[in-house]
Amino acid sequence: MAEAKTKRILGIDPGLAHTGFGIVDTCKGKIRLVSYGVIETSAEEEHHLRLLAIYNRLLAVIKEFEPDEAEMETLYFARNVTSAMAVAEAKGVITLCLAQCNIPVFSYTPNKIKSSVTGTASADKETVERCVQLLLKLKEPPHPDHAADALAGAITHCHSVI
Repeated sequence: MAEAKTKRILGIDPGLAHTGFGIVDTCKGKIRLVSYGVIETSAEEEHHLRLLAIYNRLLAVIKEFEPDEAEMETLYFARNVTSAMAVAEAKGVITLCLAQCNIPVFSYTPNKIKSSVTGTASADKETVERCVQLLLKLKEPPHPDHAADALAGAITHCHSVI
C-alpha cells in the first residue's frame, strides 16, 4: 500500500503594497501550518521596482518552501480602478513567477474562500482570521489580514482537492 503524500500549498493574497502568503501542508484530510507572512512594498518606490520586489521576494519564498501547488484569490470588481489595476499587475507578476517555477495555480472567489473557512460567504475579516486560527490550531489569529487571507485561500484549496 502506497504511503499518502503530503502536498504543500502556497496561498497568495495579491496586492501591490501588501502581498500576503500562507503555506500549509495537507495529508489525509489534515492541514498543518508551515509559514506565513507579507511581502510589502513602499508607495515611495517606483512602480516597476515594486513589481520586481514582489517577484523576487515571492521567488525566495518558493525556493525556501518548495510548494506543490498555489492558490490565488480571483479578482473582484473594485470601485477604485487605480487600485484594481495595481492589484491586477501584482497578480500578473505573481502568476508569471509561479509559471516559471512550474507551480500549478488554482483560483477561488472571495465568497468561496469565506464560505469554505467560516461556513458563510458574508463573513468579515475578523471571522475569517478566527476560523483560520481554529482550523490551523494556532494560539492567536494570524496577522496581518493579508497573511490570514492567503492562509484561508490555501485551506480552501486543501478542502477542494481532498
